[in-house]
Amino acid sequence: LGPELFGQTLNLAFAHLEGSPGELPDPPESGRQIGFQAVSDVPEGSVVVRGAKIITMRGDEVIPKGSIVIKGNRIVAVGPVDAVEIPRGAHIIEGAGLTVIPGLVDVHQHGPHGSAEIIPQQNWVAYSWLSFGVTTIHDPSNDTSTIFAASEMARAGQIVSPRVFSTGTILYGAAGSFKAEIENLDDARFHVGRMKAVGAISVKSYNQPRRDQRQQVITAARELGMMVVPEGGSLLQHNLTMIVDGHTGVEHSIPVANIYDDIRRLWSLSETGYTPTLVVGYGGIWGENYWYAHTNVWENDRLLAFVPRERVDARSRRRVIAPKEEYNHVDNARICKELTDVGVKVNLGAHGQREGLGSHWEMWMFAQGGMTVLEAIRACTWNPSFYLGMEGEIGSIEPGKLADLAILDGDPLQDIRNSQHVRFTVLNGRVYDSSTMNEVGNFSRGRKEFYWERGGAAPKLVPPTCGCLPGDPH
Repeated sequence: LGPELFGQTLNLAFAHLEGSPGELPDPPESGRQIGFQAVSDVPEGSVVVRGAKIITMRGDEVIPKGSIVIKGNRIVAVGPVDAVEIPRGAHIIEGAGLTVIPGLVDVHQHGPHGSAEIIPQQNWVAYSWLSFGVTTIHDPSNDTSTIFAASEMARAGQIVSPRVFSTGTILYGAAGSFKAEIENLDDARFHVGRMKAVGAISVKSYNQPRRDQRQQVITAARELGMMVVPEGGSLLQHNLTMIVDGHTGVEHSIPVANIYDDIRRLWSLSETGYTPTLVVGYGGIWGENYWYAHTNVWENDRLLAFVPRERVDARSRRRVIAPKEEYNHVDNARICKELTDVGVKVNLGAHGQREGLGSHWEMWMFAQGGMTVLEAIRACTWNPSFYLGMEGEIGSIEPGKLADLAILDGDPLQDIRNSQHVRFTVLNGRVYDSSTMNEVGNFSRGRKEFYWERGGAAPKLVPPTCGCLPGDPH
């Protein structure tokens, strides 16, 4: 059970064996501790972003020309250029023409982290997420035996990956090889407890058929300080009971084109978040299909730097189009704006579609539904950090928080689609050239070739560079 190995002498477990007592004892309540500790990665030195526009997500604050000072893996100062002291020996990123936003926090991001309990040393999906500025993900359904190992390896600096949190394997209520039988509160405590033991911060309550079963999962999770995220299954009434019962959030869009004051008021009086995953929006054509129809995804050089072409081409080149008024995600997104206006926190969740680019599609669709650019960015940074209970660590650019940043070419406040043009990704204080995912800054570490690049057809990787201008101090 997580870091505990349980054992029992056979004759204390089976009454028919020689030497068994008249009445078998209860199973042992504790086991042998087989866990271990590792040192979390914290880089040495200081990094300064100087003279950039900074969208801090401290309310609506925008610093037109500011500096950010990072020491180790923490932000230590943020403010106008003339108010921030630059430490001696810091690596300088000149920010003229650049805009800094918090690293994106995608709270519904499925993706491969390993296979057959083998964790890849260099996961191209993780590199693509980071290249597009996604620095934290929460995966509400993944393989328990790999995702937590990958998460811990990333935290220790053994692999390059966004911060990874997950439910692990879902608490599935329907028949299947991993059904979680829940008939009472003790059953729920068992299942929630075993997931916490392996590293989950949350559980996914999926297809538990009765409402009392779902409530038992919520009660057990509250006792253990864990989130409960459900799967709505495109049923409005099911979604509404999720809100009433106190789930952490509703995952996936509610499948209606309009809501009215009854739903707006109900939701606003709860603390339940909303992760609509517009890319797979219920009720009509998915949002993902809009971007294949209206943008040449197969020509996106940034995506193709990290994703095998056959993966991109198969989904993007032969497009199905529809009249713009028939794209359902716009109605889904308009409801997100209506809920935002009454205080519901709406979150980024790109469902694992299109390896980081999909997270920006989600942001742009929020704007299509009527959100301001700042509201859309907030839904992709601060709101999801709050959803995960991590608003004290990530989600905004403030002293004391972890140094997770997306440094953009251009200004998303002028054109929200500039959000995809990430020049540098800062993860845990380490600086990466986003176009190559070579580490730069205070360290020079190039990534290795991906399997499809070793065939000789792809251009050679760009050598790691410091990323600063000639004459700048290091």
